Amino acid sequence: MSGLIVPPGEGRKLITKAQEITFKVTAADGFVVSTFEVVVPPGFDVGAHVHQNAQEFFYVLEGEIDLLAFEPVERTGDDWRDWKSPDGDGVVRAGPGSCMFVPSGCPHAFTNSTGEPVRMLFQSYPSPDHERYFEEIAEIFSSGRTVDSGAVERMRERYDITQITPLRYGSPA
Repeated sequence: MSGLIVPPGEGRKLITKAQEITFKVTAADGFVVSTFEVVVPPGFDVGAHVHQNAQEFFYVLEGEIDLLAFEPVERTGDDWRDWKSPDGDGVVRAGPGSCMFVPSGCPHAFTNSTGEPVRMLFQSYPSPDHERYFEEIAEIFSSGRTVDSGAVERMRERYDITQITPLRYGSPA
């Protein structure tokens, strides 16, 4: 039996106008957790969402990113950045070495509100759900000048993603 070594910069890449994903370790490698390197451009907001059957782990390698991982006292409007937890916690600005674990059923989000790209290690369980999700969203993002929000919504439903606030990308707020 052999393991797997993936050198820096290697792995299958999906590049869209919204983000860059490099597949590092996948179900095809026999792993139950999908592992990706993700570059999050300035202005990208994944939107608050929840998975009922998946768990996720994010580790910031470079840059600073705003993170949320809690059920808020109140889910207000279409912007999660002002949400507060029952303990009074809010969004955290995370830098290199910071991590976020998201258990099943926990609302979570991230946004790059800086002017520089952020690079993160991202793991998702079970494999290969997020692998397929990234492949499909790359197809939707590359299909034209505008993104079909209905197609994104239908795709997310298939992959256990309940969107709470909108996905956005563009200039940082």
